[in-house]
Amino acid sequence: MFILENKAMIEKKEFSHIDAGGNPGMVDISEKSATLRIATARGKVRLPAEVMQALQQQGFATKKGPVFQTAMIAGIMAAKKTGDLIPLCHPLGLDDVKIEIEIEGQEVVITATARINAKTGVEMEAMTAVSVAALTIYDMSKAMSQDVVIAEILLVEKKGGKHDYRRES
Repeated sequence: MFILENKAMIEKKEFSHIDAGGNPGMVDISEKSATLRIATARGKVRLPAEVMQALQQQGFATKKGPVFQTAMIAGIMAAKKTGDLIPLCHPLGLDDVKIEIEIEGQEVVITATARINAKTGVEMEAMTAVSVAALTIYDMSKAMSQDVVIAEILLVEKKGGKHDYRRES
């Protein structure tokens, strides 16, 4: 369930990165005004019980270092490189990226929020931050088990631009 706060967007059903000839391209933002853009994404890493227990016993550190702090740094670094990783994303000089990591049962929940005052949004930067943070947790725990699952990476909320969006649940 989601809330789209601009009903005109519901009626618009075209891909923004495909031109009239069906060719890919960047969205032209040259005529847009810069506004505050904020996006929050979330993802989960499901750890087998024995991995979660081992991490807890070791203070959430492995031979490679502190798992969650390393994941947070990796996520921030990835958000800053999103324009290099996703072909049609605009390269952005982010104003801020925050990553929070919490444990809920056997899951590690990663939440990333990206902020910028710009002509385009930061949804992809928030989602990239979550994705790479999750991959880092996988990398740092895979020696204990390959049954680690990265799941449910999604946009939670975006503010600024043509419309705001908030996922309910």
